[in-house]
Amino acid sequence: MPSIFVFDAYGTLFDVHAAIARFRDDAGPDADRMSALWRTKQLEYSWTLTLAGHYTEFWTLTERALDYALAMVPSVPKALKPKLLECYFKLDAFPDARTCLRDLKAKGHKTGILSNGSPNMLKGAVDNAGIGGDLDALLSVDVLRMFKPRPEVYALVTDHFKCAPHDVAFVSSNRWDVMAAVSVGFRGMWVNRAKLPDEYLDFPPVRTLSDLGALADLP
Repeated sequence: MPSIFVFDAYGTLFDVHAAIARFRDDAGPDADRMSALWRTKQLEYSWTLTLAGHYTEFWTLTERALDYALAMVPSVPKALKPKLLECYFKLDAFPDARTCLRDLKAKGHKTGILSNGSPNMLKGAVDNAGIGGDLDALLSVDVLRMFKPRPEVYALVTDHFKCAPHDVAFVSSNRWDVMAAVSVGFRGMWVNRAKLPDEYLDFPPVRTLSDLGALADLP
């Protein structure tokens, strides 16, 4: 097994729908649909801007995606916007995230995050979750001014840890993210909490996990 475990942040360690969960009663029956659209547009903006050769930090894209989602789902009160953004800045970690990181560190592995999130966003989420002590690196695309899945982003990991790609286990709940990691030589691990069908079959993960707790069974 590799000695370095690097995690995607949003959707993998942190629950991207935790913000709407706190205000579900206020948001009404279309809360989940609005939250899903918010996430979809957030990622879409990162991909399209990168393809067009532009960059806007992830927090701004997060706010713009929320504006779009609220406009598309008018049953969710727009007055919730500042509360939702405040919660997104301090997203809840999945319960298995803390245990997973602690177990990996206890076994002597190095750990880190590689994320589209801006440094301030990552710090806010990590501090809120109390997991900073179990992470060796917080790596943000902000230094490159381009988003995943550009291969240059994944090189931030090998540059930081001064390692070869096959020394890295890259863990993500986003199958497209695992695809990109595998394509640069990382050992991709897909956390498929939602039991989605597989895709990107030319770039298979070395393991598919039901949750982060399954990492505890690895050597």
